[in-house]
Amino acid sequence: MRDDAPSRTAQWVAAARGMGRLLPEAVRIADDPYGLAFASPSIARLVDRTRDARPDRAQAIARVPGLSLWIAYMQVRTRLIDDAVRAFVADGGRQVVVLGAGYDCRALRLPELAAARVFEVDHPATQRHKRAVLERLGAASPADYLAWDFETHPMDDLPGALADAGLDTAAPSLTIWEGVTMYLTDAAIDASLRAIASWSAAGSLLAMTYMTRSRLTRGLAIRAVRAVVERLGEPFRFGWEPDELPGYLAARGFALTSDVSTADAGHQLLPRELAAQIVQTDRVAIARRAR
Repeated sequence: MRDDAPSRTAQWVAAARGMGRLLPEAVRIADDPYGLAFASPSIARLVDRTRDARPDRAQAIARVPGLSLWIAYMQVRTRLIDDAVRAFVADGGRQVVVLGAGYDCRALRLPELAAARVFEVDHPATQRHKRAVLERLGAASPADYLAWDFETHPMDDLPGALADAGLDTAAPSLTIWEGVTMYLTDAAIDASLRAIASWSAAGSLLAMTYMTRSRLTRGLAIRAVRAVVERLGEPFRFGWEPDELPGYLAARGFALTSDVSTADAGHQLLPRELAAQIVQTDRVAIARRAR
């Protein structure tokens, strides 16, 4: 991404979360009332107009090929991580770190986080834009913001910066690493996981998404998406295959506890017609800090 501009891919993710509101409430499994505020004004107006005045038309838009896949996929990915947050808090966890936060608004939209501290770490330009949008909405997020330029600031320094911001590294934390790993180099992945391990006390969790390496190179749809993100300066670089992940994480201090594809989870969480839209092989993995 450009140093002076917020992440465009983060805007797409937020818009897709927001467009979940086009779905009938009975089948909506994740709700983000703030997502569309980060989309382009024209998209936000279209969605608001169709949802409020023409529910039937809104649902028709949500069934448009390509768009329906993106909405359904983001519903599943969001719900899986939301559930990980809920489980962590139910087990007594009170600290959440959102690494590469983008326009994540869990601190605002999940009531389960009311008694927790949420630390959002992201590029200064994206974070400035996010805060400006929320201020315009009159939405006061309880999150603690930590601006961090991952291109110029070494990951070795981030644990100390989080501790200075108030993270208790002796207490369990949940680190959310969503929609990030595919953009990083091998060296950046390794440095990031070692940094996460260093601020994660016993009982801490890591919730992360990743692309399979095969998905990065196969299929017309992914090649088209890859070309777009490369033009935006956020190219896909990294993927694991599922059988590689347990050993990779173990070598860096984490024990994998679950690893599910969004396609498989979609069939568990969504009606059949909507779940059938998800053909991607992105995965959501949960790991526990090894003692």
